[in-house]
Amino acid sequence: GRNFAEILRVIDSLQLTAKYSVATPANWNTGDKCMVLPSLSTDEARQKFPRGVEVLSPPSRKPYLRFTPDPRFSSAASSCLAKCLGRAP
Repeated sequence: GRNFAEILRVIDSLQLTAKYSVATPANWNTGDKCMVLPSLSTDEARQKFPRGVEVLSPPSRKPYLRFTPDPRFSSAASSCLAKCLGRAP
């Protein structure tokens, strides 16, 4: 059989990537943090995503792992969505 929820998740992820210059990590769900594409500099990402950009420092100290909240939702909507889906905010 087919997992229809997974098909919808993939379509949602592709649309999000095309519209907002973010990628979705493995096991991503609507409302989860997204990864900022490497084609955007950190400064450009901070301007584009006013809700914040989290930069992780891997051992190489290159700032290529950058996350931002799902850009489609406000912070209040993300908290509500997480509660509705039974996930921690």
